[in-house]
Amino acid sequence: MDPDEPPARAIERRKAKAVDVDVDVEALQAEADHTSPAAAWARCQGNLESLAKLKDARGGARRSRAEIVDELAADLSSYYGVLRELVDMFLGLFSPAECVEFLDAAEKPRPVVIRANTLKTRRKDLAAALVRRGCVVEPLADWSKVGLKVVRSDVPVGATPEYLAGHYMLQSAASQCPVLALAPRPGERVLELAAAPGGKSTYCAQLMRNEGVLVCNDLKRDRHKATVANVHRLGVRIALVVCQDGRDFPGVMGGFDRVLLDAPCTGLGVYSRDPSIKGARTVADVRKLAHLQKELLLSAIDAVDDKKAGIVVYSTCSVSIEENEDVVQYALDKRNVRLVDADGLEFARPGFARCGMRRYHPTMTKTRRFYPHVHNMDGFFVAKIQKLSPRNKKRKHKTSEGG
Repeated sequence: MDPDEPPARAIERRKAKAVDVDVDVEALQAEADHTSPAAAWARCQGNLESLAKLKDARGGARRSRAEIVDELAADLSSYYGVLRELVDMFLGLFSPAECVEFLDAAEKPRPVVIRANTLKTRRKDLAAALVRRGCVVEPLADWSKVGLKVVRSDVPVGATPEYLAGHYMLQSAASQCPVLALAPRPGERVLELAAAPGGKSTYCAQLMRNEGVLVCNDLKRDRHKATVANVHRLGVRIALVVCQDGRDFPGVMGGFDRVLLDAPCTGLGVYSRDPSIKGARTVADVRKLAHLQKELLLSAIDAVDDKKAGIVVYSTCSVSIEENEDVVQYALDKRNVRLVDADGLEFARPGFARCGMRRYHPTMTKTRRFYPHVHNMDGFFVAKIQKLSPRNKKRKHKTSEGG
């Protein structure tokens, strides 16, 4: 700037260089309103109504079903904070209306549930003791003889004298179902292939009445600290805690009567506990874990006694087809096994014998699915498999048309 330049001329020169920026405030406000949660939810409701009326439109609809579902998926992803690719996956499992119900219920926490440890107490005695401490509890459901739902508590449920004495375990309702399907008996040899932190293993010991052999395996040694603590606290005397890669376990030991595999999974059925899952897990993660799950399930089958028609229970806390029916179908193709009824879990929904272009063995309906919007439980999958012989299968089942 020239110090001798008159102020008036300097002001005019700066004005000449200035760039005018027109801000359309109304347009910005309209865009903000369009992307607001309230607007997204209103569009979701409108699109659900449009889909319901679409079949009566007789070709006069302004938008196709695909266009409506696409906008619905985008709004559901925005409103619930779930990755779009996961919303598309859920829309493949449910009708659009039920998908909204699932996403809404999956956001909400499930009831606090405890499992009475019958190695040390009875459910009614435990309930009476907790009531005296200011808790309001009620029986979990008709299908459970040991579950209690904590309606309200004036004390930390995980720090009562009864908890520290091993009279109960904090364990979700869905997490108890794989053990009920396994139905271990006293005197049997039982393996849990991915056992930490020991909730299902200690339930197995409870049903076995502390008689027999229970092997609790997990790959990660640090996770077994909780397993060992729970085994001691709950008074389990038949547990052997092992740290091996589950894929190689049949080479370590075998001959088990029953094997439980609660496989590592994406957790797409339990993201109310960890909201980061819905924004971080991708379809690529689903496929990667499905590969591991297939390896672990074959290993679990191979660990069962060849001569006793042993039982394997496979479970995940995911609702994806790739981690559940696809994995079980793979085992049916690779090993001489069959699916059997999961007694006691008839209240759950059956697995898919077909979903979209995928086709599975007709007995896939013997598997069981649990949903937050249907059962007020975590999203879960349970399959009960019986081994028929050690012979491997060569036939490959086609899970999709033209595949």
